[in-house]
Amino acid sequence: RSISFSSAASACEKVGRWEQVLQLLHKMGKIKAELSTITFGAAISACEKGIDWKKGLQLFSSMTLRNVELSTVTFNATISACEKGEEWKSALQVFRQVAQKAVKPSTITFNSIIS
Repeated sequence: RSISFSSAASACEKVGRWEQVLQLLHKMGKIKAELSTITFGAAISACEKGIDWKKGLQLFSSMTLRNVELSTVTFNATISACEKGEEWKSALQVFRQVAQKAVKPSTITFNSIIS
């Protein structure tokens, strides 16, 4: 069931339907479906595209609280969401966590930080 939700969330994110991604994430929580790195990544990327940096940052924080594995994709999406919201201090705070969590930053990570 979680794989189906994650696939649907990823598909919605790719076509810019960020509100639907957040609704799916909410439904997954209600039915106690497993919230994966992929699902959170799609939701954070959707927030970035929907220019809702606060929600993206909340989702990122929720991942750490739930002990969901963080990835370069989730870090990049969160940093990019903060950058698009002109929240450079928040972007730098997330970037600092990249090293703390032993996640390898990518070119996208660095480009998002210097934008």
